[in-house]
Amino acid sequence: MTSPSDKKPLVFIVDDEPEIRTLLEDAMTPFGIRARAFANGHGILDGLRLETPDVCILDLGLPDMDGMSLINEIRKVSSVPIIVLSARNHASDRVMGLEMGADDYVVKPFDPREVVARIRSILRRAGSAQAVRAAEEKAYFDGWAYLPSSHCLTSPDGEEAFLSTGEAVLLEALLRAPKRVLSRDYLLEHGGRDESLDRSIDVRISRIRKKLSTCDRPCLIRTIYGSGYMLATTVDWR
Repeated sequence: MTSPSDKKPLVFIVDDEPEIRTLLEDAMTPFGIRARAFANGHGILDGLRLETPDVCILDLGLPDMDGMSLINEIRKVSSVPIIVLSARNHASDRVMGLEMGADDYVVKPFDPREVVARIRSILRRAGSAQAVRAAEEKAYFDGWAYLPSSHCLTSPDGEEAFLSTGEAVLLEALLRAPKRVLSRDYLLEHGGRDESLDRSIDVRISRIRKKLSTCDRPCLIRTIYGSGYMLATTVDWR
């Protein structure tokens, strides 16, 4: 039997500072958000084998592994939205976080209310996307297959890769309008907006291109300079 608490959103927090873990947990509680806290990267990876959270919050400066490497390890097995917490405030660090598959980036010191607001925004976006997909539709294009409900992209050779929430929103927008030019403004309003980084669309498009790249096939996502991006192939939804 499912208890009422099991229906509440679950957030994994990984940070080596106990005060930050407690601060975030206390901030989430009034909003009905459950939390599981971990002190290192291996702890959260073990936790992901047992449970699937709705969001992961992770610090880049962990004692046992680099935070960017941890994002990469999580992305190998899950499409769970990831919010990075970091004292690194340089734009290059934010770009790298997005390129590795993070969905958001918050700089320390931070207001815990802001983190909770970003969690709730991600949860609303994920919930809206799920509501739109009443059926388990899958997109087939140029030998690829994409299942929006799990953010799983399958290559022509059968290899699977998981997209971050931001990447998934952008890819689905392109798949829903093949051979049409979608402006950057449209894609931003469609759900890929990251107020902390104006280049978020370009970074995520670049990451999707890497996942869609093969040595013997042309790039499927074209840049239409001055206009936006276009998926240059037909798509069959079924």
